[in-house]
Amino acid sequence: MAIFESLGRYRNTGLLLIRLGLGIMFIIHGFPKLAGGIKGWEGLGGSMKLIGIDFLPVFWGFMAAATETFGGFLLIVGLFFRPACLLLIFTMIIAALVHFSKGDGVSGASHAIELGIVFIGLIFIGPGKYSADKK
Repeated sequence: MAIFESLGRYRNTGLLLIRLGLGIMFIIHGFPKLAGGIKGWEGLGGSMKLIGIDFLPVFWGFMAAATETFGGFLLIVGLFFRPACLLLIFTMIIAALVHFSKGDGVSGASHAIELGIVFIGLIFIGPGKYSADKK
């Protein structure tokens, strides 16, 4: 169909929409964790035990919450885009492992796995023309 053939010209607009949508959702999802304080960070950071890291759970929890919140902002702006995607991939790996450890299986972990795959793809594609990182 002719309408779909011309959409290729709007690749950068598509990347902007993906960045905006994912960034907003990560801020919405991450900010309550960030605002949860030390008690919340400790619980969140306790997830690192799944990969053998059982020290400084408050630090790791804060880092996860900050990655979701500020990583979402960096996605929207398109600033430090690839490093932000790397941090978000790591966060999604831990989130998927948490679901697997709870016995949720692939269906429970699917959202984190899917987002991790999206971030891997975005690392290769880059933020697009409408970003602070544009070249």
